[in-house]
Amino acid sequence: MCGIAGYFSVNKVFSPEELPAMANAIAHRGPDAEGVYSHGSVGLAHRRLSIVDLNPRSNQPMTSQDGNFVICYNGEVYNFPELATKYNLTLRTHSDTEVILELFAKIGPSCVNEFNGMFAIAIYDIQKEILHIFRDRIGIKPIYYFYDGQNFAFASDIKALFALGFVKKQKSTNLNAVKEFLYLGYIPHPNTIYKNISKFEAGSLVKVDKNGVAFETYWDLNQKVKSSVKSNEAEAKKELKSLIEASVKRRMFADVPFGTFLSGGTDSSVVTAVAQSLSSDKINTFSIGFKEAKYNEAEHAKTIANHLGTSHHEFIVSQKDALDLFPEIIGTYDEPFADCSSIPTMLVSKLARQHVKMTLSGDGGDEQFLGYGFYNWANRLNNPFIKTFRGAISPALKMMGNRFERAAHLFDYPSERKKSHIFSQEQYYFSLAEIDGMMLSNQSISLNENFDLQRKLSPAEEQAFFDLHYYLPDDLLVKVDKASMKYGLEARVPLLDHTIIEFSLNLDEKLKVKDGVSKYLLKEVLYDYVPRDMMNRPKWGFSIPLNDWLKSDLRELVEQYTSKEVIESAGFVDYIKVQHLKAQYFGGKDYLYNRVWAIVLLHNWWKESNG
Repeated sequence: MCGIAGYFSVNKVFSPEELPAMANAIAHRGPDAEGVYSHGSVGLAHRRLSIVDLNPRSNQPMTSQDGNFVICYNGEVYNFPELATKYNLTLRTHSDTEVILELFAKIGPSCVNEFNGMFAIAIYDIQKEILHIFRDRIGIKPIYYFYDGQNFAFASDIKALFALGFVKKQKSTNLNAVKEFLYLGYIPHPNTIYKNISKFEAGSLVKVDKNGVAFETYWDLNQKVKSSVKSNEAEAKKELKSLIEASVKRRMFADVPFGTFLSGGTDSSVVTAVAQSLSSDKINTFSIGFKEAKYNEAEHAKTIANHLGTSHHEFIVSQKDALDLFPEIIGTYDEPFADCSSIPTMLVSKLARQHVKMTLSGDGGDEQFLGYGFYNWANRLNNPFIKTFRGAISPALKMMGNRFERAAHLFDYPSERKKSHIFSQEQYYFSLAEIDGMMLSNQSISLNENFDLQRKLSPAEEQAFFDLHYYLPDDLLVKVDKASMKYGLEARVPLLDHTIIEFSLNLDEKLKVKDGVSKYLLKEVLYDYVPRDMMNRPKWGFSIPLNDWLKSDLRELVEQYTSKEVIESAGFVDYIKVQHLKAQYFGGKDYLYNRVWAIVLLHNWWKESNG
C-alpha cells in the first residue's frame, strides 16, 4: 500500500524538480520510503508503506530486469505467488511489485486480467515511450488525473496534482460537481470538485503517449450480470462460504502485524470470524465506542470478539475526540465529503495503527446482499398504487409532522432519476428540485442510472446495482482509503474480491432477503461461526450523533460557514435560501441535518481551497 503520482507531457510543462513535491503531498500514504524517476516526457513519484517484502530492494519506482519498464504502484495483488509460478518468472525480490512488473514485461497490458487485488498501477515503457495505468475492478484504490488535451498527470490524492505549478494555475471549481455533492453527499465519478481533474474509472486502463490518451475497460460490472441466477440455497451457501474463505486467506498474507475492524455487524463479523478460523494465533480486532452510551456499540463487538477468541482492542472515545477531527476532513478528503462516518473511521484507523500496519474491513456486504433500508424504498415506490397516487401521497404526508415530511420527499422523485433520488432522500440530502431552487447557476449531473443488462433486476436489485456503481467506489471506499491512509494504515476489503461480486450479482434475490431477513445468505455463512442469537440486533451503522452536535458543539461551525460573507463570496447558493433552511432546521425539522451539514462542508472546502 502506497501513494503514487506522475505525469506525461510532450511539451514538458511539468518538471522533474516537481516530483519530490508530488511525493511529499502523499507522504502520509507511504511513510517508509520515497522514490522518483524521470525520463524525457515522463515523471513518476512514489511513497511506500511496506507490507510485503520489507527489504529496500522492493522500493519504487522499480525497473524491470531487462531495463525496459518502470513501475510505480499502490495496492496489493494477492495472487502474485501463483502468477510467478504460472508464468515461470525469475525474480530478485519477494514482492508483488516485481511480479506485476515482470509479468507486464512478458505478456503486456493484458496481465491486468490475471490480477486479484486492489491496485493503482503505472508502468512506463521506456523504449516505446508509453505510460500505462490500471485501476482495480471495483475502484478500491484511487487515481485522480489531470488532462487538458495535451498534458496528463495522475496521483493517489488530488493534493499531489496541485504540487505541479501548471495544474495549480488552472485550479477552478466544477459547478456540476457542486450540484452532485449537494444531492448525494459525495461527488460521483468521473467528476471531482475541480475542473480538468477527474476520477479514473474502476476496471479501466489507459495508454498515454505522444499521440494522446486512450482509455479502455477491461472489467465491466454490467457485463457480469448473467441471464440466470443461483437459487439452490445449500449449494449457494457452500459456494459463498468457500469464496469468502479464499478471499480472506489471500488478504491475510503480510510481513507485518495485522488485524480486523470489528463493529459487531454482519459484514465485519463474518470477515473476522473467517480470519480467526484460518489463523493458528489470535488475530487482532479493533472497535471503538463513544463514552456517551447511546452511541456505544463496543460492548457488542467485544461479545463477538470474545466468542471468536481474538486479541481484542477496544477504544472508548469521547465526543471531543471526534469533534477534534472535524477540521481535518477537508485536508484528508481533498474535496467536499459529507459522510459523517468518516470521523469514526479515522478514529479507529488512528488507534489501530498503534498496534498494526494492515487491517481487514467488512465493506461491500450491504450493496451485494441488499442490506440497506433504501432497497425497501425501491420496492415500495414500485408498487402500482403508489406509482399512481404518489402525487397526492406526498402533500398529505407533509401535513403529518416532521417524521412523515421527511418520507414525503421520497415520493417526489423525477422518473429519470429515481435511483439517485431514493439514495439522496433516504440519506437526508437535498433533492434536485431543492438544489435547482437554491443554486445561483444552472448545472447538470452526469449519473448513469440506466443499465443494459442480460437479466431484468427487481427495483431493490437495481438500487443496489446503482450503489455498486457509485456509492460504494465514490463514497464508502473513498472513506476507508482516505481515513486509513491518513495514518499509514492499509485496509483490505475481502468481501469485494471480484469473485464474490460476480457471485452476488447472480444470486437469486430470494437468498438475499428471505422472510424479511436482509443479507440472508451472508448471515447463514456467519452463523457457522457465531450463534444466531448473538447477532439478533437491529442494524445501527458506524456513525456519530451529527444532528445533536450541529445544535450544540458544532453550532459555531454552522454559523461560520453559513454567514452572509462566506455564502455570497463563494457564490454557489442563495444566501436567503440557506437562512430559510437553517431556520427550519433549528426550528425543529431535524431531518434537514444532512442538508445543513452539506452546506457547511461545501463552504468549508471553498474557504480552505481559496484561503
